[in-house]
Amino acid sequence: MSIFRFPLVVWMGIGILIVSLGIRQSFGIFMMPISDTFQTGREFFSLAIAVQNLMFGAFQPFIGMAADRFGAKRIIAIGGIAYALGLYLTSIATSAGMLYVSLGILVGLGLSATSYVIILGAVAKVVPAEHTAKAFGLTTAAGSFGMFAVIPGAQSLLANFDWQTAMQVFAVLCTIMIAFSVFIKTSQGAGMTNPADDSQTLKEALKEAFNHKGYWFIHAGFFVCGFQVMFIATHLPSYIADKGLPGNTAAMALAYVGIFNIFGSYFWGLMGDRFNKRYVMSSLYMMRSVVLALFVTLPLTTESATIFGAAIGFCWLGTVPLTSGLVRQIFGARYMSTLYGLVFFTHQIGSFMGAWVGGRVFDHYGSYEPIWWATVVLALTAAILHLPINDKPIVRVVAQPA
Repeated sequence: MSIFRFPLVVWMGIGILIVSLGIRQSFGIFMMPISDTFQTGREFFSLAIAVQNLMFGAFQPFIGMAADRFGAKRIIAIGGIAYALGLYLTSIATSAGMLYVSLGILVGLGLSATSYVIILGAVAKVVPAEHTAKAFGLTTAAGSFGMFAVIPGAQSLLANFDWQTAMQVFAVLCTIMIAFSVFIKTSQGAGMTNPADDSQTLKEALKEAFNHKGYWFIHAGFFVCGFQVMFIATHLPSYIADKGLPGNTAAMALAYVGIFNIFGSYFWGLMGDRFNKRYVMSSLYMMRSVVLALFVTLPLTTESATIFGAAIGFCWLGTVPLTSGLVRQIFGARYMSTLYGLVFFTHQIGSFMGAWVGGRVFDHYGSYEPIWWATVVLALTAAILHLPINDKPIVRVVAQPA
């Protein structure tokens, strides 16, 4: 199937992801100005982002169940409203504690309803199984354009205005997601499901997944992914600033993460359709471990920071089409938003740990070095964990009437 023949839901989903994830990935450059405003250490902002990611994950299984039952359109619209409200309340906060509610809980709720789990769940219901990894890769890749587009814009807003104004501009930007949600249609085409999938209840689907060992290995691998990407997104700007490099170096490095993630996500998704997803996933994590080890070992310069952004960006969210593709391949599309939502919750526990522990370690040791090396070890562990997964589709038998 040519990418140009994908249904409209794919393209609307891409637009929603550009806004949702573009804003989310820019939060790292707000750490220092917000910390200066409230006169707090970095652990405060790190914990607020950690709460956001924990809530992002905690809401996700329930949001996924709601999307499977009521449709993605309503869920995305509600998420856009929560996202905008959280950003606006952050901009007018007068105490640091308010950010745990606005930037933490409300934005976390908004993200859970407007990001990959809901969008890919909708896509899975209208794209044939043999093309899902490619469709997921395209959606992830194009959605990743938001990082490339929004982060430089956020940097420009901070350079010309205050961070409160930047947050308010982002709140207005959320209305685009609400508008795009109107066009999200998820009617399943012929051949997309089978009668056994349709007759399965949610309780049966959960029991089936929980008894599948490979499902828990998928959880473990996505925990590692969450830890790594949120540590980097949250702390890379401060790490680069600590080394005395120019202020725009971090923004450029994160922008390169975004632009190379576009190519990487589609590449890894394409590889997932052509080769065994388990082995492709292990290769991705091996690449991450090498890139991270070289970044910590070699001298940090403007050039090396940019190269790191490009290299880690190429394998940044390639895990998304592969992980979601594995869930779709093994368990089918009927309850994908629910099952992938649970996996994503584990991802967000990792994100919570990566964002918070990074700030905790820095405040305690005055250095990020221990966490950088921890990400290397975790990547190697994730590469090994994907090898024993049984990725064969589960065969269900339709109960015949007496």
